[in-house]
Amino acid sequence: MQELAHLSALPAQREAFAAYLAEVRQIPLLAAEDEYRLAVRLRDDKDLDAARQLVMGHLRFVVHIARSYTGYGLPLSELVQEGNIGLMKAVRRYEPDRKVRLITFAVHWIRAEIHEFILRNWRMVRVATTKAQRKLFFRLRGMRDGERWLSQDEAQAIAGELNVPVKEVFEMESRLLGRDVAIEPEQDEEAHLAPLAWLEAPDSDPAEALEQMDSQGFRLEQLESALEALDARSRDIVRRRWLVEGEKATLHELAAEYQVSAERIRQIEQAAMRKMRQAISVE
Repeated sequence: MQELAHLSALPAQREAFAAYLAEVRQIPLLAAEDEYRLAVRLRDDKDLDAARQLVMGHLRFVVHIARSYTGYGLPLSELVQEGNIGLMKAVRRYEPDRKVRLITFAVHWIRAEIHEFILRNWRMVRVATTKAQRKLFFRLRGMRDGERWLSQDEAQAIAGELNVPVKEVFEMESRLLGRDVAIEPEQDEEAHLAPLAWLEAPDSDPAEALEQMDSQGFRLEQLESALEALDARSRDIVRRRWLVEGEKATLHELAAEYQVSAERIRQIEQAAMRKMRQAISVE
């Protein structure tokens, strides 16, 4: 498989990718009889060399399919690489006895991998996650007419074709026409337009932060005062049931310690909580 790995490792450099395309064009296509024979060897004998020949003989088809997706602004070399992954998956699943040529079977897998790659990389945030959204994405992207928005009739026609609400058609259209914006600007003069300039910082006001600290301190003082007003047993039960860090005591553990029923511990706990709420509300 070294030869295949060499061909599939598509460098970013234009010259290297051009060399890859030239090399792929030199690989002869497989006749139907040869394709069937290799597929049977792969299926019955797990022959990796047969798999290599099947993949190599169809690399030019991947290039042809990938070229139809160049309008998405992604490098053709990367589209081809993803398509090659889909081709390999198809070869592994191909059943020769169904009398269907491999490329007919593989087109679905090649396109599926390219689609996933486009959806992952076309925006920083994925524009489509469900099956219906993916159909909408490629349907709308394929019919885009510059920056013109869809009319109501066009949106309804697409919604009917794909069996989705019209609202989803317009939502997907807005995602397609949107663009990624850097949270920090590249130039100082654009600082006031960047999202970073409009994000709220809740703790940026010193007076507000001080007020929150004072409020928290006052509530803690109220809690301590209310606890001190309880009898020792009630105070211990509340502390161990609600105010300790880590694992808290259960009703049955406290019942065994104080030699009463778990229901009695629950009653003491509830009575203590009522007293504390009353004490805090009075203060």
